[in-house]
Amino acid sequence: MNKIEINITVNRNIKPAVSKNWLENVTRQVLEAECVEQPVEMGLVITDGKTVQKLNRIYRSRDEATDVLSFQVASNADQKSDEPFVNAPDGVRHLGEVIISYPQALKQAQQQGQSVVRELALLIVHGMLHLLNYDHELPAEARGMRRRESEILRLLKSK
Repeated sequence: MNKIEINITVNRNIKPAVSKNWLENVTRQVLEAECVEQPVEMGLVITDGKTVQKLNRIYRSRDEATDVLSFQVASNADQKSDEPFVNAPDGVRHLGEVIISYPQALKQAQQQGQSVVRELALLIVHGMLHLLNYDHELPAEARGMRRRESEILRLLKSK
């Protein structure tokens, strides 16, 4: 059974420069680029800055604005033991949620002299890589994650 389920939610007060179809297409392409086994499910939320800041404060103890948050469902990579994580009864790999602050994306796009479309693609890629166990806490991890982001963004442009 090959299936990708992407649950996209756009805050009703946000009018993004892209469609839900575009958001889903980018998300699917990242999953394909990372060879994620199917069936798989994840969520993508486009919301306001206050919501993202609140989530950042509650779950990361950082009371500040940020552009993207990722909430990963526990995976075997997170385990301290060799015992596998219990698989979901439906057989679907549940990755988690990527939450993007649209106002922050607009601000960063303007600061960097690029389109908000490109900034959203970058934030989706970045957030999804976190769901797939990439990190940037250590310098070597940061270099690897930036390199993979660039590779995937190039793939997105070529399609």
